[in-house]
Amino acid sequence: MKPPPPSAAALPHKLRGHLSGAISFLLVFSLGYILGFLSAPSNSSPLAPLSPTAPTKTAKRIVKAPPPPPPPHDLLRFRTQCADPIPQSEVLKTILERVHDGKSPFDGFPSPETSEHLLPAAARPRGWGSTMPVFRDLIESIRPLTIIELGTFLGASALHMATVAANLSLPAVILCVDDFRGWPGARARFPRDLPRPRHGDALLLHQFMAGVAAAGTAAAGRVIPVPFSTASALAALCEWGVYGDLIEVDAGHDFHSAWADINMAWAVLRPGGVLFGHDYHTAADDHGVRRAVTLFAGVKGVQVRPHGQHWVLSPKPPISY
Repeated sequence: MKPPPPSAAALPHKLRGHLSGAISFLLVFSLGYILGFLSAPSNSSPLAPLSPTAPTKTAKRIVKAPPPPPPPHDLLRFRTQCADPIPQSEVLKTILERVHDGKSPFDGFPSPETSEHLLPAAARPRGWGSTMPVFRDLIESIRPLTIIELGTFLGASALHMATVAANLSLPAVILCVDDFRGWPGARARFPRDLPRPRHGDALLLHQFMAGVAAAGTAAAGRVIPVPFSTASALAALCEWGVYGDLIEVDAGHDFHSAWADINMAWAVLRPGGVLFGHDYHTAADDHGVRRAVTLFAGVKGVQVRPHGQHWVLSPKPPISY
């Protein structure tokens, strides 16, 4: 018969101390495990092994970051008030004085220094969708006297609008806003349509002017280049009080370029005028033009009317006082 195990009181004092420490450790460990299980997130497992870099002593409580603040209103703020509109009879004179030193840029064009570098004047200017029915439909319904085109390239659509206006006996002035630099890769894509550069100059302005001059004196007197970026040109037109009855937006096709052009062009659109543009269905920049048009229409509360490859915004409402 085995003797009964000794009681705790009968154990040596040193052994009793070790036993009490082991029991205390087990109690603390169990309590910590239970608390960790109760405080663990629902999508995590308390049995998941610790990563090698995870802290082993004290687990820090994860605090969710507050939501980001709304974007500053400057992202949607564009100039909406411009100078008082000048009479439409003064538009051509104002542009010639402000941009071309008070005389027609076609006087003495082309100079001997540039003529030898240009393509034949009879070559048809290249364009995309430049003779679509939308031009005739809008010009016939609005009968504009000032047309502003953002993004001209070699002038195909501008010359078409000039022809339509002339057939309607409209003395319309067409302001062609473009930096006339093209875009990276344009020369490789269209080697036969563009002149060879000279001293870093793309010569697209001169090629555009050659096409206008070949169309006749009427076009040369009414189709005027404004050779600046769309942003700087629209800011200047706003300060000069030059407004358009019909404005075409056909410059940058990415969202941000189209968004800025549409907002700045809206400021210089006469009440009752129409804003329209190309590439409504183009997939460039994830349909950047279409996204910009849709967003603008929602912000301003106007209607978008697709017209073939183009988009048309409903007439700008009259100013209410």
